[in-house]
Amino acid sequence: TVYTCVRFPQSFIRYVIGTLVLQHYKPQVIGMENIPSSGGVLMLGNHTSYLDWAVIQMACPRRVRFVMTRSYCEKWYLKKFLDFFGVVPLSHPASKPALETIETLLNQGEVVVLFPEGSVSRTGQMGVFHREFERAVTNTNALIIPFYLRGLSGSVYSFATSKRREMYRLKRTRDVSVCFGKPMRKDSTASEVKKAVLELSIHSWIHYTDILDPVPIQWLKTAKKLKNKECLIDFDGTSFSSYRLLTAVILFSQALKKKVELDQTIGVLLPTSSGGIIATLSVLMLGKTLATLNYTASPASLNQAVKQGNIETILTSRRFLPRLIHKGFPVSEFLSGKNVVFLEDLKSGLSKSNLIKTALLVKILPTFLLRIFYVKKMPLDTTAVILFSSGSEGPPKGVQLTHRNIIGNIKQIAYVLNPREDDVLLGILPLFHAFGLTVTSLLPLVEGIPLVCYPDPTNAPEIGKLCAQHQATILCSTSTFLRLYNKNKKLHPLMFKSLRLVVAGAEKLSNEVREDFKAKFGLDIYEGYGVTETTPVASFNLPDVLVTSDWSIQQGTKIGTVGLPLPGTGFKIVDPDTFEELPTGKPGLILIGGLQVMAGYLKNEKKTKEVIIEKDGIRWHKTGDKGVLDEDGFLTILDRYSRFAKIGGEMVSLGAVEETVGSVIDNKEIEIAAVALPDEKKGERIILLVTSGLDPAFLKQKLIEQKVNPLMIPDAIANVDRIPRLGSGKTDFPQAKELALSLTAS
Repeated sequence: TVYTCVRFPQSFIRYVIGTLVLQHYKPQVIGMENIPSSGGVLMLGNHTSYLDWAVIQMACPRRVRFVMTRSYCEKWYLKKFLDFFGVVPLSHPASKPALETIETLLNQGEVVVLFPEGSVSRTGQMGVFHREFERAVTNTNALIIPFYLRGLSGSVYSFATSKRREMYRLKRTRDVSVCFGKPMRKDSTASEVKKAVLELSIHSWIHYTDILDPVPIQWLKTAKKLKNKECLIDFDGTSFSSYRLLTAVILFSQALKKKVELDQTIGVLLPTSSGGIIATLSVLMLGKTLATLNYTASPASLNQAVKQGNIETILTSRRFLPRLIHKGFPVSEFLSGKNVVFLEDLKSGLSKSNLIKTALLVKILPTFLLRIFYVKKMPLDTTAVILFSSGSEGPPKGVQLTHRNIIGNIKQIAYVLNPREDDVLLGILPLFHAFGLTVTSLLPLVEGIPLVCYPDPTNAPEIGKLCAQHQATILCSTSTFLRLYNKNKKLHPLMFKSLRLVVAGAEKLSNEVREDFKAKFGLDIYEGYGVTETTPVASFNLPDVLVTSDWSIQQGTKIGTVGLPLPGTGFKIVDPDTFEELPTGKPGLILIGGLQVMAGYLKNEKKTKEVIIEKDGIRWHKTGDKGVLDEDGFLTILDRYSRFAKIGGEMVSLGAVEETVGSVIDNKEIEIAAVALPDEKKGERIILLVTSGLDPAFLKQKLIEQKVNPLMIPDAIANVDRIPRLGSGKTDFPQAKELALSLTAS
C-alpha cells in the first residue's frame, strides 16, 4: 500500500506548523542549499524528541514524508493527524511492505525522512544507526541527505529529566537548529551516514555556542534561578546557597580587583574547596585569565609554568600552605618575589555593612543589572583558563581554553548526563586538572547540581563518609584513585550506596579496577576519554536504556571502549604520517574535532600548528593516542604513539608490555611501569620498574614459560619503592624514565 496525503501547498503546511512551533522555539536552518530542488531524497539523522518531525517539516522547503515506528502511528490520538501527513509506519525489524513503500516514494521523487536510530534517544547520545534504509534506497536514483537536529533534547517532548528541563528554560531563547549535510551516494552505509551526521553536529554546536555567555555569566544566571537552594558544601561542613555563594564571589572579586588591576593572568594555588571555587569564580568575574597551578608537580615544572604565563600574582590561602610544606613543597622559595594574595586577608577586609548591602542587592537586582555592575564584559573567545598539561610525557605546556571551550563542553556533558533533581556531585579532583576544573567544579555550578568538595582524592574513608552523609549520586575519578577505594578496608560498600553514576577518566581504566569495584560496591564504572587540549571531555560511556515500547536496548556503553563522542564532537582515525582517514575498524592516530578544541598553546605557535588541523571549518586536535572506531562509533584506546620502544626496527608497545607482565604476575598489590632507554645495539631497550621485592630472574623465567614475544620481555627489571605519580594519579613517565636511568647506571 502506498500511503498518500492531501496535497496542501508546502508553504501552507509550513505556515501552520511554524505558527505552533515559533510560540516556544527559534529554529535555525544550516545547509538548506544542500537539498536538491527535485528528485527522490532520503533524509537520515538523529532523533532527539517527539517534535523532531515538525522542525524538519519547517526547515525543509520541499514536501516531506516521514517514516515512524508503527506503535506511534497507531495511537488513536495521533493516527488521523499522522495519516494526514502521509506518515509511513515502520515495524522493527522493518517489514518488507514498509521498505517497498519507501522505495516507491523515492522513485516518485518524494522527500522521505527516516530516523535510523529507530526511537527517540534516551541517553542523549546518537545511538546505533539501523541498516534497513540501505535496502530501501538500493533500487532508486535517490540521494541521501544527512541531517542533525539540536535543541529539543531538554524540552517536554524529549526524555529529559525535570532537572534538565528546568535548566533548559534558563536560556534566553530556546533555539533549535537543523543542519543539512552535503548529498551522499545511495550506497552509503549506516556507519558512513552516522559519521556524516556526527560531523554536522560539530557545526551545529559551534553555532549554538554563539548564543551562550561566558562562564561567570552562565553561572550567575543559574545562581539567580536557584536562589536559596544549596549549591556548594565544603568538606569542613560549610554550606553555601546559590545566593550566599554569589554574594561571596562578588565581594571577593571586588576586593581582589584592587590588588590585580595591572595583571591579566592570575595564578591560583588552592585545593578543591569552597575557597578554591570562590577564587576561581572571582578571577573569571573580573575578566582575568585563570592559571590553576599544579602543587603536586615538581618545583621546576611549576616555576616553568609561572614564567611561561607571566604570572606575577598568586591567589592562595594561609590555611593551605602548611599542608604543602608538610608534603615537602618549597613554599617560601616558590612565592618569593610574587604578589601573594591570601583569601584570609581578602575576607578580613570585608565590612559587615558591605556584606549586608551586597547580599540584598544579589536578591533584589535582576540578572542583567548584576551582570552590568559586577561582571566584566568579555567575548566568548577570550582565554578563560590556562591549564598546564600534566607533563606525563615531557615539559608542561600551557593549554589556553576559552569561555566558548569551557561553557560549550559543560553543555555537551549536561546534554548526555541528563541530571536529576536529587543529583549531588562529589568533587574530589584537583582544580589544576582539566577534568577537575571543568567537570567536577564548574559543571555542577553552571548546571545547578549541588557540589560537595574534598581536597584529597586519595583519602578513601573521608570520601566515603562525605558520599554517605550528603547522599552523593555522581562520582568522577581516575583508575588510580578507584583502585585505592577498592583496597581500602575502611571504605565500606554502604558508603557508596547512593551513587548512580561512577565515571573514570584521565587514564586507561584497568579491567582489574573495574571488576574489583563491581565486586565490592556493586557499581559499574563508565569510562570516558579526553585530553587537556579538549577542555577535556570528548566521550564517555553511559548506562544502557531499555525502550519498553518495543523492548529494544539503546546501547550507551561497551566495556573496553571509552564510549561514543559527545554531541558536537567528532573522532577521526587517521594514518599518523599522512593523516589520511582510515576505514572503520583499522587502528590509527585519534583526531578529536569540536567546539572544545583549545585556542592553542601559550606562547608556542609552532607546537600549536603541529597538533591542530583545520578542515571544512572544523578544528581537529592530534591527540597522540592510537585507537580504533567500531561500526557503531565506539572508540577504543590502544596506546600512546609516544609510548613505544623501537627495538631492532620493530615497534613495541610499552602499554602492552605492562599488561602482559601484569597478567603474568597476577598480583594486584604490585605496580609496574615500562620505559624505553637508548641502546647502542638495538636502538632502544625496555626497563621495567616494579614495586615489590620480586626476583627479576624469576619474573623473566615466568615470561619465557608463558611464551611471551621475546621483544616484549624487559631487558632489565628494577625493584623500586614506588612508581612516580602525577597529582591526577597518572604515571609520571619522565620521572619514571629518570629513575630507570639512575638505577641502570648504578
